[in-house]
Amino acid sequence: MIEFYGQIKTVHIAAVVLSGALFALRGLLVQFGRPALGMAAPLRFTSYAIDTVLLTAAMMLLTILPGALFANGWLTAKLVLLVGYVGLGTFALKRGRTPRVRTACYLLALATYASMFTIARTHHPLGWLWTWLG
Repeated sequence: MIEFYGQIKTVHIAAVVLSGALFALRGLLVQFGRPALGMAAPLRFTSYAIDTVLLTAAMMLLTILPGALFANGWLTAKLVLLVGYVGLGTFALKRGRTPRVRTACYLLALATYASMFTIARTHHPLGWLWTWLG
């Protein structure tokens, strides 16, 4: 399976970018008073499909890479942030009761996404802070 590492990683990265971009677009639609468009079935189902590909590729990478690669906790940090990102995303798109709550959750979700991205790039639990402090 390791021979497919490059292709799987490419699919995973592409899905990360597409997922983040689609969330950002849907969040902007909600923020600018177009929640019906942001929550429309085609956008939701596209999001589900992209996220399924993303998580499938992530699980494949997890199974083929050596465990020592994850020894410093960067993957754990990413997974904890993923749970927060999903929760914030649901409040940003539909569960937030007021526009102010939806905006705060949207901005926090984007910051969480960026943190996960930098953690993945640096393979360190502090992400961009590690490069800045280190």
